[in-house]
Amino acid sequence: MRRENEARLIELLLRYFRSRRMRRFARTFAITEGTCILDVGGTPFNWEFLEARPRVTILNLPRAQEAWDARFTCVFGDGRRMPFADQSFDIVFSNSVIEHVGDWESQRQFAAEIARVGRAYWVQTPNRGFPVEPHLMTPFLHYLPRAWQERIARRFTVWALIEGPSTDRWEFYIEHFLNDIRLLDAAEMQRLFPEAEIVRERLLGMTKALMGVKRGLGPSVRRFE
Repeated sequence: MRRENEARLIELLLRYFRSRRMRRFARTFAITEGTCILDVGGTPFNWEFLEARPRVTILNLPRAQEAWDARFTCVFGDGRRMPFADQSFDIVFSNSVIEHVGDWESQRQFAAEIARVGRAYWVQTPNRGFPVEPHLMTPFLHYLPRAWQERIARRFTVWALIEGPSTDRWEFYIEHFLNDIRLLDAAEMQRLFPEAEIVRERLLGMTKALMGVKRGLGPSVRRFE
């Protein structure tokens, strides 16, 4: 019962932050039913929080079956090599994905593709400077040398304590954390998205997440209130 209550609390916090973030996104770009959006690496989950129903295409990897939904145009592909023409979309949206694609060069390719296919974009990522590592939910873990991260992650994480994952899922997630996840700071986000404004999302006075935001030039786009 305690584990279920903790999992429910995490879900409520996730929904709170996603809902607030999506409302901010909608205000920023004045989203309407006519807005053409590409969601890179997402699922239908985020779009539940918008009142408007824009035209959304979801691009995700073939293993992400939860991304498939008849209400959306769904394309399986790699965010570093997108199968779309230049400026195909009004807005490219990506939430907590760029930190998962691998090393700096992979992140650079991912960022370049977002800038290529969208006239505007909104790219969110957890802030490396926030003290709680957001994937394994374990404070300060991401600041340690990799060998220490591996020793600790294979023995204890808050994520495993709450989720109680199967052995296969636990092994996959730990390996993914150790080998693929690369958190970014504000300076690196600015290097990846030189045309963007880097917007900070705060929690308890600390920067929890970063958004690289490039606004289009059309009359329907406005700044944050």
